[in-house]
Amino acid sequence: MRFIHVLRALRAVTVREIIKFVQQRGRLLSALVRPLMWLAVFAVGFYDVFGVSIIPPYKVYVTYQVYIVPGLLGIILLFHAMQSSLSMVYDREMGMMRLLLTAPLPRWVLLACKLCAGTALSVITCYAFLAICIVFDVTFEPLAWLEVLPALIVSGLMLGALWLFLSVYIRQVENFAGAMNFVMFPMFFFSSALYPLWKLQQSGSQWVYIVATVNPFTYAVELIRFALYGEVEPLSAAVVCGATILFFLLAVHGYNPQWGMIRRTAQPQAA
Repeated sequence: MRFIHVLRALRAVTVREIIKFVQQRGRLLSALVRPLMWLAVFAVGFYDVFGVSIIPPYKVYVTYQVYIVPGLLGIILLFHAMQSSLSMVYDREMGMMRLLLTAPLPRWVLLACKLCAGTALSVITCYAFLAICIVFDVTFEPLAWLEVLPALIVSGLMLGALWLFLSVYIRQVENFAGAMNFVMFPMFFFSSALYPLWKLQQSGSQWVYIVATVNPFTYAVELIRFALYGEVEPLSAAVVCGATILFFLLAVHGYNPQWGMIRRTAQPQAA
């Protein structure tokens, strides 16, 4: 295997993902509408995490954007990773996954190409969301748009690797409803995406605080939050990078037909 072969595989998988994404405009719309709804609802009708009324409508304070916008970026990465994993299950049912995994390249290279392609699309969607946020008067320094890029990439890789690993155990597309209820929504709500950790601890929700501290999504949000202001949070960076490696290795193990769970997946019966 040569490096040029890896680049060709990455280009092929990425182009395929981009074509699918362009043809499915609803994916971009759904990825942007969900966080925008959170932003609009919290800005108009609710109080921010410090108990200060958001007045006038669509005019958010700095404290509000510090704690909410990074969480909304995390939502985009989380949902996009889930949709990428959903396409993996669909391709497996249709037989496209078997064709991809029979390519003359190591299995981990093909899975890494799939992961990188999905992460690239999710990062692009995050920047589209940041651009739309300007309408809500939520703005950051121009340099922050560049400084947050590594955090978005690493966080997208971690969440993509997690769902790539979960796709091994999801046999049918219909099973994603259960995965959303038992994996995605708990990861989001039991995190610092909407409320900072210190606010959870001060409010007396000790068990919620404990769950949030062991939730890897919390550290992805914190990494993005600090990066938007030109800072690096070492603990979050270490947890996100470590979780990325762990989830990816588990996914590679699961997709190995010799000892992984993928070998137990029921194959379609011949007519």
